[in-house]
Amino acid sequence: MISKIGIIGAGTMGCGIAQIASQNGHEVVVVDKETLQLEKAKAGLDKILSRLCEKERITSEDKIAILNRIRFTSELKQLSDSDLVIEAIVENIGIKHEVFKAVESLVSESCILASNTSSLSIASIGSALNKANRCIGIHFFNPAPLMPLVEIIPAVQTDEETLNSAVELIKNWKKTVVTCKDTPGFIVNRVARPFYGEALRIYEEGIADFATIDWALTELGGFKMGPFTLMDYIGNDVNYAVTESVFKAFYYDSRFKPSFTQKRYAEAGFLGRKSGRGYYNYKEPKSNKEANKDRVLGNYILDRVRCMLINEAIDAVFMNVGSPVDIDLAMTKGVNYPKGLLTWVDELGHKEILDQLQHLFDYYGEDRYRPNPLLRRMVANKTKFFPH
Repeated sequence: MISKIGIIGAGTMGCGIAQIASQNGHEVVVVDKETLQLEKAKAGLDKILSRLCEKERITSEDKIAILNRIRFTSELKQLSDSDLVIEAIVENIGIKHEVFKAVESLVSESCILASNTSSLSIASIGSALNKANRCIGIHFFNPAPLMPLVEIIPAVQTDEETLNSAVELIKNWKKTVVTCKDTPGFIVNRVARPFYGEALRIYEEGIADFATIDWALTELGGFKMGPFTLMDYIGNDVNYAVTESVFKAFYYDSRFKPSFTQKRYAEAGFLGRKSGRGYYNYKEPKSNKEANKDRVLGNYILDRVRCMLINEAIDAVFMNVGSPVDIDLAMTKGVNYPKGLLTWVDELGHKEILDQLQHLFDYYGEDRYRPNPLLRRMVANKTKFFPH
């Protein structure tokens, strides 16, 4: 039974996971080598819980109990009696190896060692351990207390007991759990790449500007945010780094090719909201262009981005990254898509999506537009992902 939880990293993600664990009655230890970061984390958590009190989501007694169950420390040895340790630090495999080796020397043999990584190989992280069968990926989305999805990623070394314990715990925390293969980007960060990549390509070809592309995908497609608004929210430097990481991890498959536009914007310091300027100017919003609300153009943009997203979701099924149910859950609960991409292709018609992709493939002659073999097979056999 998992009772005591250790968190390594007192950043936004580490603190969010600590809050969830404590709210679910666990004793929690948060470790960070930077004492200033620990103080910042404590103050931040107090503020968040005070806001929840104001909104009457929790009582003042609840707040005191939640805070009392969390200890903040700079000493790694304080994790020694943990049943589960979740690492939420910088995305650097060398640093993660050092931390996991150090933690393994402190904890019991039954302690599960998990990483919250969004892009690194769980098998590689586990390779630093003497007992790699206890290593697993538990990937929360930011902000962790609010986002319902958690991706759980067993490595090739992970045993069944570790996987089952992790799934049971996160489900008990009332999160939506999807299990996925240890591949670059897991489900969400893999399947979502065309949302940014194809939008950037459409802009680079001069077909439409940022505002028009965002309008097409929100107004006509039902997405909560357009790709350029979302990249500005995430940060162009962060989004570009993930794209580059996934591209390299997939042996430079053209489906994941980064954009020079995004690279140049990141290099220029146009990082988005946090810098005051990205694809949009947040310091002088009146200088931003108005969208061209031509519905023919808008539907072309929507069809092109959507068919690329659907093709990537189908590829994730084809390559056994996750089940159709888990892939649709991941995209609706992890990135708030208006509907699951596999449900969407069932509704639109597999032949319709195949025709759109085949047209792009024939026109451009680029491998990025190749229709997935599973899509071709489903069209030939007239099958659906969710026939009922």
